[in-house]
Amino acid sequence: MSPTKRGKTPYITLDYWSFLFVTQTFLNINQKSEIKDLLMSADKHLQSWQERFEMAEAMQPLLGKLYRNQGVEVVVYGKPLLNASTIEIIKSHRLVRRHVGEKLRLRESFPFIEALSKLAVKQCKVDIGKLAVNYWREYPDASQIEAYMSRELADAITQEDTEEARDVVLYGFGRIGRLLARLLIERTGVSNKLRLRAIVIRGGRKGDLEKRASLLRRDSVHGPFNGSVEVDEENNAIIANGTYIQVIYANSPDEVDYTKFGISNALVVDNTGIWKDEAGLGLHLKSPGASKVLLTAPAKGAIKNVVYGVNESDILDEDKIVSAASCTTNAITPILKAVNDKYGIVNGHVETIHSYTNDQNLIDNYHSADRRGRSAPLNMVITETGAAKAVSKALPVLEGKLTGNAIRVPTPNVSMAIISLNLNGETNKHDMNEYLKDMALQSDLQNQIDYTDSTEIVSSDLVGSRYAGVLDSQATIAEGNRTILYVWYDNEFGYSCQVVGVMQKMLNLNYQSLPVG
Repeated sequence: MSPTKRGKTPYITLDYWSFLFVTQTFLNINQKSEIKDLLMSADKHLQSWQERFEMAEAMQPLLGKLYRNQGVEVVVYGKPLLNASTIEIIKSHRLVRRHVGEKLRLRESFPFIEALSKLAVKQCKVDIGKLAVNYWREYPDASQIEAYMSRELADAITQEDTEEARDVVLYGFGRIGRLLARLLIERTGVSNKLRLRAIVIRGGRKGDLEKRASLLRRDSVHGPFNGSVEVDEENNAIIANGTYIQVIYANSPDEVDYTKFGISNALVVDNTGIWKDEAGLGLHLKSPGASKVLLTAPAKGAIKNVVYGVNESDILDEDKIVSAASCTTNAITPILKAVNDKYGIVNGHVETIHSYTNDQNLIDNYHSADRRGRSAPLNMVITETGAAKAVSKALPVLEGKLTGNAIRVPTPNVSMAIISLNLNGETNKHDMNEYLKDMALQSDLQNQIDYTDSTEIVSSDLVGSRYAGVLDSQATIAEGNRTILYVWYDNEFGYSCQVVGVMQKMLNLNYQSLPVG
């Protein structure tokens, strides 16, 4: 140490090796501290994940019992938890922050599922996410949860479950038929009101039954069936997750006697697209055991075209034949209704970027329609669509106001509708998005409209979406009285979910969505 002069600050002089030793020692201490902090942080994250995982596992048996015994389907901001994996339950909670800007922890929602399991609620869909978020905004602790739930779900507690289960027959077992089968099969239990009893197909050659079962079991787009699929060759049936499905072979709707298979007063869902008018679809009603017919395609003539969530109230008890319109009509009509309700639509154009379908050719070959004979996986194909005009059948206020075209593109599933509108009122991107986000979360259209603000989402991310349409808010263009909206939709699965809603309405099976608003 150097001598210190009076009034001067002392200082230390080190040789090179001493300096190096001190520096390394200091750095090592810091490094050790940082490593320790990192390890503690890693442990904290892992512990948090394990807690969430265990909480999700604890939810699963309660969710299953609620549906099987009471017909209560639990969702988190529209994301279904029925038959969901632990990871899916965790992810559904993480998405809440995107919707409302707040976290919803599993430990905050779990008490609501526990309380729900103690209430005598019946035949409804309960959004546990909305209930929990609204509750924790108002109350500091969990002491009032049961009372709060009793108030919010009063309509479902007081209603009587008097409806008997109804038989359902799927006539045709293609893309939509098999997805409808999946949706109906997942709804098992004594409270299930839609019971899949049979499928009707052409064929009957050796090995046909196993091939049909295999197509139900495996799907290149939607993945494997969630459960087991067995074949009963002797009785010509498929057994999927305990659901016994009679396989019936017929070449015409009026050839089948459903009563021979114990089927009565059944709703026949025609997925073939062969018969679209009252005369053709009326053949189903000549079959003993069939009482009503639902067409999963746009209908011709005076048959009602119904978009669930928009005009299902048009279905009357005396209606024997109803159409669920098309996938595109279902995707755009709810959003068009929402926009028209607030701004008023002067006119507009809908351009559909649609995945190729089974009626197109894999390679160039003859096709009766213009351009559709060209190879679907190799080309974009301009074609016509009646979806824009069909909107007016569900939403008469838009009669004559919309035009439309379609471009078939080389993707197997998930399409997009680009909706260009002239409005009566003025708006901007922010206001339009905020309004439609509110419609997706709080309105009567919450089961039809979904909303995303992701900057990275692409078509494959929407495979399996249960909504009629998903607004891509990042792509919205709005200025003055003009707006352009980009709406994704799973043209197979999302549409199939809409069809199930129409089925329930045709059979007077009322299914509330709570909380309201």
